This record gives sequence, structure tokens and C-alpha cells, in this order.
Amino acid sequence: MGNVIILGSQWGDEGKGKIVDVFAERFDIVARYQGGHNAGHTVFIGDRKFVLKLIPSGILRPGKLAVIGNGLVLDPVALFAEIDMLESAGVSVAGSLFISNRAHVLFPAHRMMERMSEGRPGRISIGTTARGIGPCYEDKAGRRGIRVADLLNREVFRAQYDSVMEEKVAIAKAFDIYDGLDLAAIRDQYEALAERIRPMVCDTALMLNQAIAAGKTVMFEGAQGTMLDLDHGTYPFVTSSSASAGGACTGTGVAPTRISGVIGVSKAYITRVGGGPFPTEAMDGMGDAIRKRGNEFGAVTGRPRRCGWFDAPLMRYTAAINGFDSLVVTKLDVLDEFEQIPVCVGYRSGGADVTGMPSTVAEIASLEPVYESVPGWQTSTFGIASYDALPAKAKDYIAFLEHQTGVEAGCISTGPERNQTIVRKGSRFERLLP
Repeated sequence: MGNVIILGSQWGDEGKGKIVDVFAERFDIVARYQGGHNAGHTVFIGDRKFVLKLIPSGILRPGKLAVIGNGLVLDPVALFAEIDMLESAGVSVAGSLFISNRAHVLFPAHRMMERMSEGRPGRISIGTTARGIGPCYEDKAGRRGIRVADLLNREVFRAQYDSVMEEKVAIAKAFDIYDGLDLAAIRDQYEALAERIRPMVCDTALMLNQAIAAGKTVMFEGAQGTMLDLDHGTYPFVTSSSASAGGACTGTGVAPTRISGVIGVSKAYITRVGGGPFPTEAMDGMGDAIRKRGNEFGAVTGRPRRCGWFDAPLMRYTAAINGFDSLVVTKLDVLDEFEQIPVCVGYRSGGADVTGMPSTVAEIASLEPVYESVPGWQTSTFGIASYDALPAKAKDYIAFLEHQTGVEAGCISTGPERNQTIVRKGSRFERLLP
């Protein structure tokens, strides 16, 4: 079938944007299935840098179709800022981007509600991007959300908007955080944006299923990473949507039986942004060295990422959740200078071995990583595009990760450019590509 899910296997920021961009040329359609403009995918093409927050990275490939699925929450203002950025760079969007009529619409009031949620006394701060994503998903789950289809019907939209905003203003005033939003002006702004968005809107589930039935191939693009999944991540320090492979089906309306494979993207080490437990975080100068060499700062917020060593038990957990057929290991070159590279191979707690991933953040925070040290290669791998050209010890490191996780590393990234990518011949990864 050639319909493949590509998603993050850690806490996000694994380099999915580049991987989706590199292999989008092999597919007919790239479909994003969850999240909002809180997740940035960074793609380098020559000396140009693109940070995409809503639009699938496949938009950068001429002739490919990009789909924003029903599982997303959509801020039209952010969407058109992104479209304008792409078009000013010579990227054609018209006729290539399709938006689900069932995606939910995000409003400035959602950001107001998120500030209340994050700043309330006694509330554990999650460390969100403050884009209003969570409150928009709350409205969706609470069955009071406004969808793109509603936005396009002025009479329906006005009635829903006035009712929903009246409720939010009452809550904001009760918590003394109302910031005087001009609700009428925002409504007028969104009605104008509705006319700009209208030509791109359709039933994308129908579109995707018809395309697959006609023999077209689809890459399903996830945002964030599995450990930020609402159900399976380090709850409550998670995102508000299903970032794991199952979300690709519910977030696009394509059945599991139409999916031919699942590819996880993982750094050669690990990072996370925001609060929450992080068993293998390097709290010393080694973490700083990784951050500096890997330029580990958020694509959306610029926040410094927390950095640490590869976590094999975590990867075994996310491999089971998602059913990974293959892994893409990114940023191998960041480890080039290390003499020894610790890898977490197990967890202990209270003197006993831990099997699986604990369900509470308190339990995860108490885990003691069990490390094995792997010799570094201490020579540059930057830009290498052939597996045979890698230093022997770099190949040993990859083999060690494969052994510990039980998943092949079918693809390795050695730099941000498209051509700085290794596809291992004969791998499951190679066979999954159309």
C-alpha cells in the first residue's frame, strides 16, 4: 500500500520535519493528524530555513498534496502567517493544501484561558507554549467547540461564537484574568479569514480514502512525540492530543487496515521541553555540551531544551505503543566528540529492576537509570550519506541501540540538509517507502 505513519518516538523535537521533507517526494500526499501551531518542524533547504507549525512539511515538495486533518486545532491567523511566509519564499500553496472541515478552530480566548490554567495558584505548571491548544481541545471534548465547517457558515458561526465567548468571559472575569478582548472585532476578523480559508476546505477523510482507493500513497505526519501523547505519555506533562500512531487514524479518518507501516524518529540522544520527569537528563556539563552541539532550542518558543542520554527502556515502551517497523536515528553527528557515550539500558527503583513504563510522574521521577557506556568514535560523521562510510564505532553505537530497543535503525541523519541522510540498503525502512 505504501501508506506510512512517521512520528516522534521520544518527547518531540526529534527531527521529524526534515525526515518528512526528505521522503515526501516518494509519496503523493502528506497528512498531518494532530496538534496545532505549538509544534514546529524545521526544514533546511540549502541556505533557506523553514519553520512549519501547522502545514505538513510535504508542502515544500512541488506537486505533492498537503492535508491538515480533522485531528488538529487550527488558528487561522497562524495558518495564514505560515502561508504568507511560504509564498514569499516561492513555495506554491494554492491547490496543494487541503484543510479538514472537521478540524476545530482556535481563538484568542483560548490563549487567555491557558494563561489562567497555567498561572493559577496551586496548579502544577505544565510548561506549555501558551498557544491555547489545550483549551481548544477542551472545548472539542466538551462538545462546545467550533469547527471549520461552522466557521464557513456565518449564521451558525455567529450563534456558536457568541455563546462560547460569553462563557469564557464569565470564567475569565471570575478568575480576574479577563484581558478585555474585543470579541466583536475578533468575530469579524475570523469571518474575513473564513473566506480566505474556504477554497482549501473539504472532507479530507473522504479525499484521503478516495486517493488510497485509487492507488495513491499517503505519509501520515505526527507532531510532538509519543511521550507527550495524552493517553500514553508522562501525564499530566503531555500535549492535549493523540500523538501516537493510533492518532493517525482518528485524526484523518483513515482506517488502520490502510496503514502499511509505522516509522519512529529518534535522536541519537534525547531531549524534552517544559516540565515533567526525564530519567536520563544530563544535569552536568555534558547536557550543556549536547545542547550547544545540537543547537537544542525550541523551533516555536526558542526555549532551551533539556538534554540527556539515549533511553532504551523508553524506546522499548514507545515501540510497543506504536508498533515501530523501523527507526530513523537523527543527529548522530552531535555525539562525534564524546569519548564515551552512556546509554540507559534499564531502570531501577528502590533497589529493584523496573519492567515497563510506570504510569505516574512520581514513579517515573524516582527511576534510577542503569547505564552502559559505549565507546565514542571521536571523528566527524557530519554529512555522511553512506552507511559504509560511517566510522566503525559509530556503526557499533547504532547496533547497540538496535539490540537494546529491538527495532532496526533503517535510516540515519547526519545533518540538517536533505542529502545528509543514510538509508540502509535492505532495511525494513527502505522496503516501506513507495
